[in-house]
Amino acid sequence: MRHAPPAPVLPYVALVVGMLSLSIGTTFAKGLFPAVGAEGATAYRVGLAAILLLLVWRPWRMRFSRADLAGLALYGAAIGGLNLCFYLSLKTIPLGVAFAIEFAGPLSLALIYSRKLIHFVWVGLAVLGLGLLLPLPGAGQALDPVGVALAAVAGVFWALYIVFGKRLSHIHPGPSVAMGMSVAALVVLPFGVAHAGAALLSPSILLAGLAVAVASSAIPYSLDLYAMRHIPKRTFGVLLSAEPAVGAVAGLLLLHEHLSGQQALAIAAIVAASAGAVLTTRQPVPTPTLPE
Repeated sequence: MRHAPPAPVLPYVALVVGMLSLSIGTTFAKGLFPAVGAEGATAYRVGLAAILLLLVWRPWRMRFSRADLAGLALYGAAIGGLNLCFYLSLKTIPLGVAFAIEFAGPLSLALIYSRKLIHFVWVGLAVLGLGLLLPLPGAGQALDPVGVALAAVAGVFWALYIVFGKRLSHIHPGPSVAMGMSVAALVVLPFGVAHAGAALLSPSILLAGLAVAVASSAIPYSLDLYAMRHIPKRTFGVLLSAEPAVGAVAGLLLLHEHLSGQQALAIAAIVAASAGAVLTTRQPVPTPTLPE
């Protein structure tokens, strides 16, 4: 039996829900920095998510070819590098700035795969919106160069995450994410243990870390990989530019952070770029379905 093809809107809904979950989870994770540091928060996010995903999807029941295992290793390494560099950048630069710098990765990927002039227009509009989110005018202090560099490296890993994830489109997204997150855990856990040590085993902090893992890793990565199977690579990269906007809305609703006029304009530009990318991209050839 074969799975029925998804409704055209479902992959886009999955991507939006994943972005919402990621933004909320990142807010929770930053609250753990005083207790276990950025490294410990990353270990919670990736390590606990890997355990949960392994229990849910039990990927050991599947047969992977050597090429699949190599692809999963690259995918997982990209997840680990992305998470660790991004969380380390949050130690010294603001969350919104880190998101904006990190988006250089997927936006560059979107530009590389652009084929029509109108696609460059949407990418440019998204870049404009992200630029408006940077608090450069009257910031009062220069951004920490180490934090900026870490966010930029996270952007490179994000682009690789998209590329490697797309190559796994023939594998069910659940086991793929479970295997990838397990590889990512092997990458980040040594950093978390070295920094936080026994503090990672504190019951109260561990419970908070579990919430971070579910909200910021298990849910969004599973939904992302599902969306990757049905959304063109170029469109996926541009749509991800809505992440800072989603984070700003989450901050407004959860933290009562009111938006300035410039921030509202930035959100409008990013939403317009995302909608334009969808409207001007032809429907992709359906991805081959998997046996049930």
